Amino acid sequence: MNFEDLKKFFFRKPKNALEGTEDAAPDSRPAPNEATIPEKLAEKCEKCGQIILSDELRDNYGICPKCGHYKKLDARARIALCAENFEELFADVEGGNPLGFPGYDEKLASLRAKTGEKDAVVCGTATIGGVRCALFSMDYRFQMGSMGHAVGEKITATFEYATAHRLPVVGFVLSGGARMQEGIVSLMQMAKTSAAVAKHDEAGLLYIAVLTDPTTGGVSASFAFEADIILAEKGALIGFAGPRVIEQTIRQKLPAGFQRAEFLQEKGFVDRIVGRREMPALLASLLQLHEGAPASTAAAGEPSAQASATEETA
Repeated sequence: MNFEDLKKFFFRKPKNALEGTEDAAPDSRPAPNEATIPEKLAEKCEKCGQIILSDELRDNYGICPKCGHYKKLDARARIALCAENFEELFADVEGGNPLGFPGYDEKLASLRAKTGEKDAVVCGTATIGGVRCALFSMDYRFQMGSMGHAVGEKITATFEYATAHRLPVVGFVLSGGARMQEGIVSLMQMAKTSAAVAKHDEAGLLYIAVLTDPTTGGVSASFAFEADIILAEKGALIGFAGPRVIEQTIRQKLPAGFQRAEFLQEKGFVDRIVGRREMPALLASLLQLHEGAPASTAAAGEPSAQASATEETA
């Protein structure tokens, strides 16, 4: 067999429709659409690579049943996990492109279409453990929860609303930091949100922050660490600059687990690390205590051994 024959043999077109040739008879079936394509049936754990049924993962609070890794939750899923009777506030607030950053308008439009959110935070009022509160929840799907004008404006407005109506605030924090596309407008939100938190505090009202993975940059340097009670999820990355940036700056190797929730609790920056299963009960207990109502025994107690074992990180 000469070279030309070999080429024909190895690079020949498939001969029938089962081999996927473009010469196959056209498919008479209707084109698939959203009604015929099922929801994603399974997901892969980001840490251990285990394939998990989506229903199983959802029923397990987004925690991998094999290694205990916490999957990121979008803003509304986190609210639904911990609160009831949610009523959204400031839903129409959305950011723009104050610096005319190239491609930023298109990026925002794409993210709004993909996530269904105007920006990276959802705010409103709800009840937790029967106590009415204001809350905000940041969304990793929208530029990893980075803070621009809209995020700062909505969180500030939430604290102002809570102060006016004498409500405690619960904040589910997740952010990659200040949004570089908005420059100084983004950095200004650090001062604006901090001022609103301070006025809320001066009114004698409670603010609980739940730090999730990641909580970094300008958000960690402002409202994230200004809470009366700072809770964190297991293994969450929490800090200002990233570990690699710090190592390159100080030219030293950082300790193992540096900037993880457990390390920060050891150093006194975090009050308590709370498993996702125990979070609703603990928040309810804290809010009830602040309101002067008796906290439930289950809420105030330690997590069960079975729950702790399931959530234990490998």
